[in-house]
Formats: sequence, structure tokens, C-alpha cells
Amino acid sequence: MKTLPDGLQAHLDSGATSLCWCWKLTRRDGEVFGFTDHDLDISFDGVTYGADSGFTASELQSSLGLSVDNVDVEGALSADLITEQDIALGLYDGAEIEVWRVNWQETSQAVLMRKGNLGEIKRGDRYFSAEIRGLAAQLQQKQGRVYQSGCDANLGDDRCGVDVSEGDYSASATVTGYTGGQVVQISGIDAFKAGWFNRGVLTFTSGENEGLSYQLQSHVVTSGIVTLGVWSSFLKDVAIGDTLELVAGCDKKFATCVKKFGNGENFRGCPHMPGNDYVMNYPTDDDAGSDGSTSYVSHF
Repeated sequence: MKTLPDGLQAHLDSGATSLCWCWKLTRRDGEVFGFTDHDLDISFDGVTYGADSGFTASELQSSLGLSVDNVDVEGALSADLITEQDIALGLYDGAEIEVWRVNWQETSQAVLMRKGNLGEIKRGDRYFSAEIRGLAAQLQQKQGRVYQSGCDANLGDDRCGVDVSEGDYSASATVTGYTGGQVVQISGIDAFKAGWFNRGVLTFTSGENEGLSYQLQSHVVTSGIVTLGVWSSFLKDVAIGDTLELVAGCDKKFATCVKKFGNGENFRGCPHMPGNDYVMNYPTDDDAGSDGSTSYVSHF
């Protein structure tokens, strides 16, 4: 049950309304943006809602219970508003959003229709599409730690404890070849064997991509030529001579934690938990011990 501000109910009852939608977006870094589908900017509660954003929204629906209600919004990528670079940096991940219904002739007549967070964001050449997830979506998120064989810490964080700035786990490199796509040829890491930087991070320290980081997919050495592949396309043009900082990757396995990082005591997983093949185990007479006990073995 929503409580309408003074005058808004009378405005709705008049039959001739002047209503519009407004969206207030608060990023993780505290930046606040306002958007509206009206043809002029609107200001209320200290926020200006821009009319030049190209924001449009799908139908707004609500349902009883704890089911997740989603709304999609679309808008244009703009150099002074929502940029592709900021989206790639994750500044909008989980951003808080408020959806308002406003009388643009009397902005004090505004009612909050929906509050939630941004979900999946899809980028095109000149536009973006974002999913608004209702507050009930947070109740479906996993809380606490998950019982799993793999480590749930991030390499280099406080729970992991590995110093990724050490020479064995980081390196500087230079782009020596690039023909487009998601693979670059580099020099400067000949001392590292192939695959050492798989699942790691590549950060540009010069060029148009300076300051941007990308997740590494592959580290390949072929006939002395070193190439790195990233999971997502580079946001800016890559040029020969661009410099990079690399951080080694971790596949979250206990063996890797011990052998590659010497950090087994800080492993944040359960490496000895039974796997899916455990359901295939069964006892056999041949496996009975001298004390009459029966061991369980797996036969495939």
C-alpha cells in the first residue's frame, strides 16, 4: 500500500495527468545520476533527472510473495553520463536504483514505485541494457561460505595472504604485436613458463587502455613468441609499445595453492570432500580386511 503525497491523488482523479518516470541511480562509489523519460530535465529532492539520456523502461510489474520482480531499462552510452569504460570497471555492479512516478508540472507530487539494484548489464556499440532487480532478489543470494572443494578467497586478498607484488607472481610486459581481437603478443616475461598467467589479471600502464584491467584467459608460448588472451574484448585500441602489468592466476585448486604459491595453510576450500564419483563406491568381499572390516572402493 503506497501513500500518495498531497495533491497527487487529486491529480490522478482529474483524468488529465502530466506524469513521467524518473530513475535515480547510486553507484558503488557514491556517484548519483538521475534520468527521466520526460522531454525536459526534472529536479526534486536535490537530484536533477536528465531528459537527454535516452532512458526507456519495460513494463513495471509486482507480484505477491518472494518471487523476484525484474524491470529492464535501456539507454544510450554517453561520454558525460554512463560510459562503456565505467560499466567495464564494474562501477555500476549492484548499483542502487529508485524508480519514481512524478508529476512533472508539480515535482513535489512524486511517489517511489520501486527500489532495487542493477543486475545484468549488456553493452552494445552505442547503447546499454540493464536489469533492475527488486529487493527480494537479495534474499536469493548465498550468505556465508559455501562447502566446496575449490578455494573461495581471491588471490592476494587478506584471506589468501599471498603477496602478488612479489617477482614470482607479477611482471611487466610490452605489447609487440596486435592484429585485433582478444589476443596480444608481448615481450618481457620469457622467464615464466606457459600458462603461468592463466586466470590472472592484465592491467595497461600506458596507451589508450591505461588504467583498465582485463581477466586473462590464456598465456601461450609458441616458438619463443608469447601471447596473452583475455576473456572480453579490449575497450580501447591497443598499440605496439603499450606497457602492461601482469598478475599470476590461480585456478582455486589445493594442488596449485601448494605448488605454485606455497600457501596451503591458507587454502580456503575443502580439498578432501568427496566428489561425484563417491556415489559409485560399494563394498566387495575381496576388499575385506584381516580384521573382518570391509573397505569401500570405486569401480569404473
